[in-house]
Amino acid sequence: MKRITIYDVAKEADVSLATVSRVINDSNVVREDTKQRVQEAIEKLGYKPNAIAQGLALSKTTTVSIVMSEKLFAYNGKILNGLMDVAKIYNYNIMFHTTSQGISKMQDVIESIIKSHVDGVILFNDNFSEDEMEVLQEYQIPMVVVGSLLPETKVNNVGNVYVDFEKMAYEMVNELFDKGINDISLVEDKLNLSMMEQMRSGIERAFHDHGTEFKKYISYDETYKSSYNFLTEYFKTNKPSQFVFTFRDSQAIAVLNSCQEAGYKIPDDCQLVCVLNNKYLSMTRPNISTFNIPEYDMGAVSMRLLTKMLVDDESVRENKSIELGYSFIPKGTTK
Repeated sequence: MKRITIYDVAKEADVSLATVSRVINDSNVVREDTKQRVQEAIEKLGYKPNAIAQGLALSKTTTVSIVMSEKLFAYNGKILNGLMDVAKIYNYNIMFHTTSQGISKMQDVIESIIKSHVDGVILFNDNFSEDEMEVLQEYQIPMVVVGSLLPETKVNNVGNVYVDFEKMAYEMVNELFDKGINDISLVEDKLNLSMMEQMRSGIERAFHDHGTEFKKYISYDETYKSSYNFLTEYFKTNKPSQFVFTFRDSQAIAVLNSCQEAGYKIPDDCQLVCVLNNKYLSMTRPNISTFNIPEYDMGAVSMRLLTKMLVDDESVRENKSIELGYSFIPKGTTK
């Protein structure tokens, strides 16, 4: 038998997760007719909210939850090191929640966080929807989103430590236009869609400023087992752009190998850059150009910000967003 969750109740009653949470916790801000509709959905579905409601105890546990995609674990090692080092200084315990499609669903993570009485949550990139973050806010659980810039949200108790990937892409594309390069493509990374949206937005804005339109966003469906398989086929019938943006090492290496196998030279026929830097980019020939992103600092600053939010530090009451810088590292795949 399928386990009934707060998500099922919200769908049945046609309300948000936060509204269901408020009804469960007997909040007086919910209209009477809405409250009745939610209660009827709870009774109809047989939902047992007591386990969730226990989270209202708000007892301090000196435990922080970290939520991230299982597929991105290998790419966030430096950020995790920064988080852990600062957590040790403040004697915080860490509870990991990894999500993977079809195995560990976000609805289970939400309920686990609330039942565990954690003091705060650190989210990697865009793991949670705004509706889900609003549920955590109902339980007065401070949150910090680390990685990308958080879009404007009505959720108040959330901080953000980020690199502005939109600005990064915008600035680089402007420099390319200044050099006479206007044939530019971006390879989609399905594991980092929030970053993709920001980078695509930055590229599109730069193209618009130069009176033209960006048309080479390279996306592929899941019928291909890897970006390499797709790109191998893609470059049989498509000439690579003068300049290609990728986000992760595997994609950058896929572009490098598939271009060269198709008879194109890098960087003569196609220049290539990978946003995330790691050791593998220096093992290719030529070495792949990349960016220096302060990943350790992102983790350390995120945990420090969360500790300040937990004690309602005056210094972060008005502004909980912290932008970190970056720099370009030219190597063998750019001129």
